[in-house]
Amino acid sequence: MKCSSQHCDCMNIFHTEISDLNLCTPWTGPGAQMYQMPNSSSISEFLLLALADTRQLQLLHFWLLLGIYLAALLGNGLISTAIACDHRLHTPMYFFLLNLALLDLGCISTTLPKAMANALWDTTAISYAACVAQVFFFLFFLSAEYSLLTIMSYDRYVAICKPLHYGTLMDSRACATMATAAWGSGLLYSLLHTASVFSVPLCQGNAVDQFFCEIPQILRLSCSESEFLRELGLLSTSAFIGVGCFVFIVVSYVQLFRAVLRIPSEQGRHKAFSTCLPHLVVLSLFVSTAMFAYLKPHSISSPPVDLVVAVLYAVVPPVMNPLIYSMRNKELKVALSELLNKCVSKAMNC
Repeated sequence: MKCSSQHCDCMNIFHTEISDLNLCTPWTGPGAQMYQMPNSSSISEFLLLALADTRQLQLLHFWLLLGIYLAALLGNGLISTAIACDHRLHTPMYFFLLNLALLDLGCISTTLPKAMANALWDTTAISYAACVAQVFFFLFFLSAEYSLLTIMSYDRYVAICKPLHYGTLMDSRACATMATAAWGSGLLYSLLHTASVFSVPLCQGNAVDQFFCEIPQILRLSCSESEFLRELGLLSTSAFIGVGCFVFIVVSYVQLFRAVLRIPSEQGRHKAFSTCLPHLVVLSLFVSTAMFAYLKPHSISSPPVDLVVAVLYAVVPPVMNPLIYSMRNKELKVALSELLNKCVSKAMNC
């Protein structure tokens, strides 16, 4: 009986020790970090890069971004309205310019409002769903704009090099088809990349070193090499297509400049250059800033540098494009002045 009593005491002690272990409690010993790293399914929000450390600078950034955003809305809105309302501007060149203004409005409206809200309310958080939406729409507008700029270079090539066939090659149906293809290609590109990026497991935290959700910054949070390489392969394919579009643009402009230089009159050459120069400047600004953003050496990559580069390719083009197109375009200047005069006269009559 004594031995049996000892046996019961041992079993009771063993049962108590097992109960004290509380196997449902998460392990906090060595190697715990490996099991507690957040993955993409457990991330409910991302933390964006703060534009400033002090409250005064945050408010200053808010007013600065608000001014930039209002300037982009005003410039692109005026151009869109002038082209839509003035029948003299219902030509292929201005039709594509209208689409470009709409894409610029969408692009800057995807990034700046959230950055302004974070600066105003002293926060850096963005929900997971909002981050997905931001990546999708930003890629959509950006890739569609690049496709549209490629089409606009073809439009200028046909207008200068094949003027007799311009009405046939660039009729209203052809222009609508090209514009639809640009928007459609942007949609397809955005769907593929957004689905690919957010299917990659994320286990390096939720801090995004950018003022908006940007693909390279999100991929830095990846912990799956195979999934990362898959997205990298998709990006490489996209880069190859982008290079093809760039070569097409360069060849178009080489042929265009050769045709312009053969024009006998100086006035004719000046008119031809004036119609092509704005598009060339806009294209150069877009391509140079985007290439530097994604192809810059890793050695110079840092949050401040990445922030400046992102502003250059995501914020500057939508603000500058209306100025570039309206500065040397007399038809657009006349249409804008007439539109503003109508608005002022109606406001005074009210």
